Amino acid sequence: MELGPCKVNDAHNVTFNPYSLTENANVFFVDLPIGVGFSYADHGEYVSTSEETAKDVAAFVAIFFEHFSKFKGRAFHMASMSYGGRYIPTFASYVYDQNPRLVAAGMTPINLTSIIIQNGCTDWKTMYPAHYQQVCENRTIAPVLGISTCVEMKRALPRCEKWLKEACYHTTDPINCRAAQSFCATYIQSPFLSSGHNVYDITKPCTPEELSDTLCYPILKEIAAFLSRPSIRTALGVDAAVPSAFQMCNNAVGRRFDASLDEVFPTETYVEALLERGVRVLLYVGENDWVCNWVGNEQMTLNLEWGGADAFRGEPLREWSVHGRAVGVTRGSGELVFATVRGAGHMAPYDKGEEVLVLYQRWLAGEKL
Repeated sequence: MELGPCKVNDAHNVTFNPYSLTENANVFFVDLPIGVGFSYADHGEYVSTSEETAKDVAAFVAIFFEHFSKFKGRAFHMASMSYGGRYIPTFASYVYDQNPRLVAAGMTPINLTSIIIQNGCTDWKTMYPAHYQQVCENRTIAPVLGISTCVEMKRALPRCEKWLKEACYHTTDPINCRAAQSFCATYIQSPFLSSGHNVYDITKPCTPEELSDTLCYPILKEIAAFLSRPSIRTALGVDAAVPSAFQMCNNAVGRRFDASLDEVFPTETYVEALLERGVRVLLYVGENDWVCNWVGNEQMTLNLEWGGADAFRGEPLREWSVHGRAVGVTRGSGELVFATVRGAGHMAPYDKGEEVLVLYQRWLAGEKL
C-alpha cells in the first residue's frame, strides 16, 4: 500500500510499486509486537509495552546482521509511522544500547544511522492541543468544526493539559491518568470523531462506521483478503500456527498496550537521547492528518531538549520542492529535520508516493530537503 516493492490493488491483482523504498535501500519489515500481522509465539508469550517489544527488536536486529553478514557495518535506518512515534525511538534506543554487549561478545555493532518517524504520535502533551488547532484554526485548511463546538473544545483544553501532565507524566497514577485520558478524549477528540470527517485526512469524509470497518481506507480490505489467500500464505512462508484470516489490527495486542498506559510514556526523551548520541532524526507528516498531525509534531520537535535545540529552533520553516514544485515545509539543523508533505494524510506514502520517495532519497544520501 505504501513503501513496499509491490502494491495490492485487489485480492487478485498486484503490481510493482514505482515509489518503493527498495529503489534505494535494502528493506525488511517486521511484524510486531508479538501477535501482529503474521507474528506469533510458540507458547503464548506476549508483550504489553514498547520497552518489552524493544528487547525483541534489538535481539532480532543483532541476529539479522550476524546471519546476513554481507550487511554488517552498513548504515542502518529504523522507520515507522503512527504508533511508531512511540515504537521507533524506543526500539532504536535499545539497539544503540545493545552495541557494547555485541562488541563484548565478539559481534559487529549495529551502525544505527538514523530514525524516521512518519505521522507519528510521540508526545500526547503536544498532540491534544494540536487536535483542537488542526480543526478549529487555519492551520492546514479552514476550520472544519462549528464555532460553538470549537469554543467548548478550547474551554476544556487547559483542564485536559493540566490533568494529563499531573496524572500521566509528573506522576504515575493509573486510575487518575485514565480519568484524564477519558476527559481529553470526550472533550477534545470526540467532537471531531463524530463529525463525519476523516481522522486520517481532514479534507475527506469518513463516518464512524467506515472508520471502524476500514480505517477510512477501503483498500485495506483488499490487502487483508490478498494476505489471507492460502497460496499467498504459502509463498510467504507463514507458519501454520498463525490463524488463517489476516487482520489489519490486533485488538488483543492493543488492549494490552492500553492497559499498561504505554502510549503516555514521554517518548520524546528517547528522541532527545538519540540526538545527543549523533543518531539523525527525520520526522515527517502528511499535512492533512488529524490523529497524529503536523501541528503537534512540529511543537514536539521545538520542545526537545538536546545540544542542537537552540540552533534548530532558530531555523525558520521553509518550503521544500520536488521537480521545482513546492510540496511541503521543512525545518532542519544538525541531526534533526522536521518536514510536512502537502496534500497527504496519515498514510503519506500512499497519498504522495513520489514526494515521499524523494524525501527518503535525499535523507539517505545526507542531502538537504
